[in-house]
Amino acid sequence: MRVALVHDWLTGMRGGEYVFEAMAALFPNPELFTLLYVPGTVSERLAGLKRHTSVLQRVPSASKRYRHFLPFMPRLIEKFDLRGFDLVISSSHCVAKGVRKEPGSVHVSYVHAPMRYMWFRFEDYFGPGRASPAVRLAAHAVRPYLQHWDRSVSSRERVDAIVANSRFIAQQVEKAYDRQAEVVHPFADLSRFTRPRTPGDKYLMVGAFAPNKRTDLAIEAFNRLKLPLVIVGQGQDENRLRRMAGPSIEFTGPLPNSAIDTLYSSCKAFIFPGLEDFGITPLEAMASGLPVIGYGEGGATETVVDGKSGILFRPQTVDGLIDAIRRFERTQFDEREVRARAKKFTRTEFQRRFAGVVRRAWSNAGKNPRTLDNALAHFEPARMASLAY
Repeated sequence: MRVALVHDWLTGMRGGEYVFEAMAALFPNPELFTLLYVPGTVSERLAGLKRHTSVLQRVPSASKRYRHFLPFMPRLIEKFDLRGFDLVISSSHCVAKGVRKEPGSVHVSYVHAPMRYMWFRFEDYFGPGRASPAVRLAAHAVRPYLQHWDRSVSSRERVDAIVANSRFIAQQVEKAYDRQAEVVHPFADLSRFTRPRTPGDKYLMVGAFAPNKRTDLAIEAFNRLKLPLVIVGQGQDENRLRRMAGPSIEFTGPLPNSAIDTLYSSCKAFIFPGLEDFGITPLEAMASGLPVIGYGEGGATETVVDGKSGILFRPQTVDGLIDAIRRFERTQFDEREVRARAKKFTRTEFQRRFAGVVRRAWSNAGKNPRTLDNALAHFEPARMASLAY
């Protein structure tokens, strides 16, 4: 049995790539298809797979400017030759879902989000002040084409089953593609977070400086409260955010996991003010016993239990966040209960549930179940778990 694994691009190990790695571990010898691969940026497991890339791989400086090629990516992803593959697994936040499977094969797509730039986050990337007038004009010009393509390749003829990473994204899938998606939540590597808690007076925020993360909201709130906030990360909005920050805000730049784990253990609460598809960092914080103060829409509502493992706030305003911080200061949290919430989102549970979706899609396509079971046989949880067709 031949299995193809498809991912948009591999330029680093973030939440989506760890999910993709967990998918790869289900099968003994899958082959990897991706538009662009940057050596030295992914795990040994992914780096060791037989790999197929697009012509983007040969474009100078594409590793830094690959997003500029978005209008061409649909054609590039459709050019991959998947003849001879029985099962196609795509991990898609952009165009990976659009690969052309061979007639008779089965395609299961794990959707991290419908193409963010063109659907529900368009204004975050191309709204006033987010991009130059020329870029905004170009984005508006290509948006109808990319939306039409994205919707057409999401048909049942191209994708047998769609899996969403949260109920929030499943709702977006239904709006964009008129398809129902089964939800299989991502996970955090809980083995990292075993240090005892020694909380101080600092609050913590970790993530890329992208528009949807709303780091600006956190900075404005902590400027007004004059409370200490540590911000870990880097990204496109960094210069603007640094100019906004007052004396109580500390920027660390990117840090290794060991240093971030120390901050998880020693800070007072984790700040998560953006509208996220799911959100891995709140899980990491809770696994460390660190309560989360998060925006009460999107993925955070599926991981953070208000009043138990953190505080959820609405509306998404500076005043809303300030009220949540003040509420947090008045609330007592049980560290064991906070940690226990994160333990519901493990790698093994993700693999067990995702394998179940694949098996059902395989069976629904009229395939011999034994063929897939033999491919999954090396994966111990798949043998042990009860996964009904």
